Amino acid sequence: MGTLPERRNIPPWVKVPEDLKDPEVFHVQTRLLEAMFGRDGCRIPYIEQVSKAMLELKALESPDCTEIVVYGSCIYKLRAKWMLQSMAEWHRQRQERGMLKLEEAMNALELSPWMK
Repeated sequence: MGTLPERRNIPPWVKVPEDLKDPEVFHVQTRLLEAMFGRDGCRIPYIEQVSKAMLELKALESPDCTEIVVYGSCIYKLRAKWMLQSMAEWHRQRQERGMLKLEEAMNALELSPWMK
């Protein structure tokens, strides 16, 4: 995901100001953002609607991590945080497995008998 999407409005299910207090905050590896949220964050509105929470992505000083801030009522923001952390872990493991398969394939090519 090249640039982080900018927040333009507050979804109707978020109550102002009470749901904007005490957000849930966590960090995700930046390389997982596109897999989780789609190109340019196109899936964020859907995830917000399903979770009944509001998401805000913030760039950190380290380009390797992005901060995700979740606003909403207590139960919805905790559920959204859990869902997003689960998605991030799933995508991280999927990318790791892909890299391991690639590494195994490269090793197999280097070690094949006809190469010796």
